[in-house]
Amino acid sequence: MMSTARTASTARTAPAAPSRRPDLLAAGAATVTVVLWASAFVSIRSAGEAYSPGALALGRLLSGALALGVFCLLRREGLPPRAAWRGIAISGLLWFGLYMVVLNWGEQQVDAGTAALVVNVGPILIALLGARLLGDALPPRLLAGMAVSFAGAVTVGLSMSGEGGSSLFGVVLCLLAAVAYAGGVVAQKPALGHASALQVTTFGCLVGAVLCLPFTGQLVREAADAPVSATLNMVYLGVFPTALAFTTWAYALARTTAGRMGATTYAVPALVVLMSWLALGEVPGLLTLAGGALCLAGVAVSRSGKRAAAVPERGEPAPEPRDDAAGRV
Repeated sequence: MMSTARTASTARTAPAAPSRRPDLLAAGAATVTVVLWASAFVSIRSAGEAYSPGALALGRLLSGALALGVFCLLRREGLPPRAAWRGIAISGLLWFGLYMVVLNWGEQQVDAGTAALVVNVGPILIALLGARLLGDALPPRLLAGMAVSFAGAVTVGLSMSGEGGSSLFGVVLCLLAAVAYAGGVVAQKPALGHASALQVTTFGCLVGAVLCLPFTGQLVREAADAPVSATLNMVYLGVFPTALAFTTWAYALARTTAGRMGATTYAVPALVVLMSWLALGEVPGLLTLAGGALCLAGVAVSRSGKRAAAVPERGEPAPEPRDDAAGRV
């Protein structure tokens, strides 16, 4: 009888096996982000024929901010805590504002392959900045996966660079976009420790929209002459690749390192190739398909292995499990 009681007591005190549900949710959120960001390249190409870079960025951000605002009201999300505002403001300036304008501009100066190649420097910068500023680890699998994916991105870029022209100015713009993207991600990561993914995305989008307000006149003039398809593509960019995909990105980023999330975006070139094939009838060559396969293989390598436990900051105790704003979408 005593043995039975001791066994029951041991069963009660034994730690429960960790649930894989949070990992699966984060992986699902990252997948949604990558698919929608890949679709954005097709929509940007269409909308960019009728809208200038600044007007397209402003229209996209206004559409995204409206969708996010409605969702915030439905979720009864308040203002982010004061501690989150620094990261929100910096990510809004760099990622939602500067990145979107400069990338639109750069893609009008260089061909798609060159743009994809230069912008894919971003995940490498994210990993390096995350290690330097956030103390993120750089495990061998992550570095190996990024090397494989970057080789794939180079292959895709070279295979797609035969039909368009490239300019030094366009390459510089795309490189600036990559730097802004990396800086925005690294700034966003600490903010997610204080505010929800929805709050960080909504107010970052608002910051970007405010910075793009000088393009209001262009947007109004161009919207009057733009075909309906271009305007619908602009609205799509705001609602799905911005409002939804940036929120799912923030949700996943709150649950892993900046470097690992950055490596995940190397799947985008492979999906862009597939979507261009299906939506635009652009049949990829064997070299393009090989590069896309390398991109996906590198992502698989970088996200393989055991999930590392969260490491508390120096001098701080390990965090207790909690259900607060940082854990909500």
